[in-house]
Amino acid sequence: MTHPNPLCRLRQFGQSVWLDFIERGFVSRGELAKMIAHDCVRGVTSNPAIFHKAIAEGSEYDEEIAAAARAGLSLSETYDRLVVSDIQMAADALRSIYEESGGADGFVSLEVSPHLARDTERTVTEGLRLFRLVDRPNVMIKVPATLEGLPAIRRLTAEGVNVNITLLFSVERYVAVADAYMSGLEQRLAAKQPIDHIASVASFFLSRIDTLVDRRLDASREESARSLKGEAAIASARLAYRRYESIVDSERWAALEGQGARRQRLLWASTSTKNPEYSDIKYVEPLIGRDTVTTLPLETLAAYKDHGNPAERIHDEPERASEVLASLRRFSIDMHQVAAELEEDGLKKFIEPFDATLKALGERIHKLAS
Repeated sequence: MTHPNPLCRLRQFGQSVWLDFIERGFVSRGELAKMIAHDCVRGVTSNPAIFHKAIAEGSEYDEEIAAAARAGLSLSETYDRLVVSDIQMAADALRSIYEESGGADGFVSLEVSPHLARDTERTVTEGLRLFRLVDRPNVMIKVPATLEGLPAIRRLTAEGVNVNITLLFSVERYVAVADAYMSGLEQRLAAKQPIDHIASVASFFLSRIDTLVDRRLDASREESARSLKGEAAIASARLAYRRYESIVDSERWAALEGQGARRQRLLWASTSTKNPEYSDIKYVEPLIGRDTVTTLPLETLAAYKDHGNPAERIHDEPERASEVLASLRRFSIDMHQVAAELEEDGLKKFIEPFDATLKALGERIHKLAS
């Protein structure tokens, strides 16, 4: 019998659903557990904006903040205590999924400070510190896919850290990320260390691509440019998936897989629809395929549960993806430039809530301590 919940039916096409949301009360009240049981949620991602809302606007942390203040903990130590506790709770709620899937799913992701995105050495140090601090086998450390992040991805993988590579906006950078992951595994094998427990995802951001490209298409003097609106993100993602298929079909990957390596899945991020003219599940339906993860905020998850229609569509219109990017070039839209701009903007979107969280936490500490 076909499962009535479209979210659960995605699994038969090889796609896992991860929730792009975390909050202490959401986990402690058992709401995450309900989603795991009824909506087939198989992972959780977090980001600085999510933590800002939870810490700055709620009162659930007050007791722990007050205790940290009494213990004389610094602002950064208090932040670590709150965030790590939340990540551990979510990881424990997902532990059964992790074990049942043999370590393929059941992960919760935690970001390194976005201020370190251009600093390889400090990203490696912080990634290792957080991985050890959380002390759960089903935690992933999020590292931005900046040029400086690439060697950090390789080195963290070689150290046995599960890495979620974030802020991916181009096919070319995705290929570099996949290479960094494989290089890390090869380095670990050369050191005679096991690689069969290491997992990784490459998070390709979607709606942000269309938001920027659509704005440029609207500014074009040529009326025909408008016909390309809303196509750049899906086209880029499908081309990235095509490269993924060629990577896992290569001799290099076959050698790693023979030693127990796990495939680095593409994860579709930024799946909430920003343009109200587009479907609220626009960034879910077209990218259903094997070895992928779709990470959904609460409202997108609810929308897909209500009217999703799962089918493997990632290979649909195989020529269209290349045609779209070629057409964009004719309208002087350079996707490399788009990706660079989105990367910078994405880092700002992480830094601002991260700093705002620390500021709000500092004010809360002062208030509770007095």
